[in-house]
Amino acid sequence: MRSLTEEETRTLFTKLASYTGRSLNNLITPSTSNGVSGSTPDRYVFRLHDSRVYYVSLKMANLATSVARDNLLSLGTCIGKFTKTGQFRMHITALDVVAPHARYKVWIKPNGEGPFTYGGHIVKAHVGRWSEDVPDHQGVVVCSMNDIPLGFGVTAKSTVETKKADPTAIVVFRQADVGEYLRAEDSLFNTTG
Repeated sequence: MRSLTEEETRTLFTKLASYTGRSLNNLITPSTSNGVSGSTPDRYVFRLHDSRVYYVSLKMANLATSVARDNLLSLGTCIGKFTKTGQFRMHITALDVVAPHARYKVWIKPNGEGPFTYGGHIVKAHVGRWSEDVPDHQGVVVCSMNDIPLGFGVTAKSTVETKKADPTAIVVFRQADVGEYLRAEDSLFNTTG
């Protein structure tokens, strides 16, 4: 497990910033002391292991240096992986990290939850509500009407264009959804490739 290079960090932060905006700073810098008086807050870092990026507390990352790389499978929360071409692909496992800091959200109706969690894109008829002024090609967290994060995607149209769109028009392209835990369970946590 090693620190990210400058280029890897730039690529990762660009991807994360498309979902979190300025809240990206909150992922790295400690905010509060976890409610315990006199204690110092945990600082979180991003570490690379076998082309996968993990979000882990600095204390745990330092402890992991005593484990041989071949013996270490994972540590912390897997955010995604770097492809062979250097692009970064976020995994559904990043949802718990990204959702609380999301800049834009889309809430889908109960009749749209099934098609989305089975791997489909979101059409206008399934949208319950949007964050205001979402631009096109922007990362969004997809939630149920009960504020339960279901996945994330990229908007196909801005909120202004969506209001004029057909009910069957795709408004959010799916990037990842919670259904992947079942559909891709054999490869989601695979350490090879």
